[in-house]
Amino acid sequence: MGIFNFIKGEFIEVVHWEDDSQDTMVYKFPMVDKQQIKENAQLIVRPSQVAIFVYQGQIADVYQPGKYTLHTDTMPILTTLSNWKTLFENHFKTDVYFINMKQFINQKWGTTNPIMMRDAEFGILRLRGFGVYSFKVADAVTFLKEVFGSNKFFTVNQINEHLKSLIVSTVSDVLGESKIPAIDLATQYDEIGSLTQARIDERFGVYGLTVSDFAIENISLPESVEQAIDKRTQMGALGDLNQYMKFQTAEAIRDAAQNEGGGMAAMGAGMGAGMGIGQMMTGAMNANQGAPVNTTAPSSAAAPANTPVAGTGAALVKCIGCGHEMAAGTKFCPECGVAQTKKCIHCQAELKGNPKFCPECGTAVKGV
Repeated sequence: MGIFNFIKGEFIEVVHWEDDSQDTMVYKFPMVDKQQIKENAQLIVRPSQVAIFVYQGQIADVYQPGKYTLHTDTMPILTTLSNWKTLFENHFKTDVYFINMKQFINQKWGTTNPIMMRDAEFGILRLRGFGVYSFKVADAVTFLKEVFGSNKFFTVNQINEHLKSLIVSTVSDVLGESKIPAIDLATQYDEIGSLTQARIDERFGVYGLTVSDFAIENISLPESVEQAIDKRTQMGALGDLNQYMKFQTAEAIRDAAQNEGGGMAAMGAGMGAGMGIGQMMTGAMNANQGAPVNTTAPSSAAAPANTPVAGTGAALVKCIGCGHEMAAGTKFCPECGVAQTKKCIHCQAELKGNPKFCPECGTAVKGV
């Protein structure tokens, strides 16, 4: 190995980092074996980067985006730490870290376990939620001290789980304190998100981070509660039960008309079903309101005892005393009170109805 190659390999002339990843937050500039940075070497800090020099475990100079020539004037803290005020060596050894200051967007968060919430209408609920957030390094020095340590590089995945735990904890607190009814949560996502972001930003600040965006995509209720809400919605959609009964009847008539094989029988069954449902629901509503429900069909008038009803088909006979019509088998006339049983004057056989002759002996019956 020639002396030129040896010198070229030992002394670093350009210090920079070309980030070809999407999730690297910190990158330590590699210096292997006895490599050192040459005097007047070039430091290139690209946009969205910050370079930090660490000398013997102490943070020295911090460089914002730009191009720098490294010597005592551009490295005041490192010069002081190294006692270079009177004599500057033509090479030096130090650790250089590049901090990625860009936004890390579209980070997912979600509840691993349900969030317990007390709701005035549904009682204690178990909620689940998920969404996205974006964050970035706000204070490179704090982040390097509190999180990074002395690794060679650091990625989003190495801190994401901890950040998501902080988010879920904060969302739980905000939901509990807001006391927003569970049924109204979907209309308050933006408000809940803004309040949550402000609190998360305080907690992230301890690590030198800041939340640049936070969004709630969904907060879901337990399946049983969603089913109860659906049933309540269905009852509300019915509205006037009388109108619902008429609608059911009209639907049944339409379906029967479209059913060629059903005919009038199908239509009648459909109408009966529609009316039955309407009456049942009306009865249930009346019962809930404390009103008595009359399920007996109304009649035109109550018929008196022993009086035949027109159109029933019952046989009629005339009273043997006054001729008043009455039901067959009546023992006493309801009009004159005469007993309707006569006996033959010859054989004393009982005469039923109004016979002209005794059916036993043939004797003529008087008074007919």
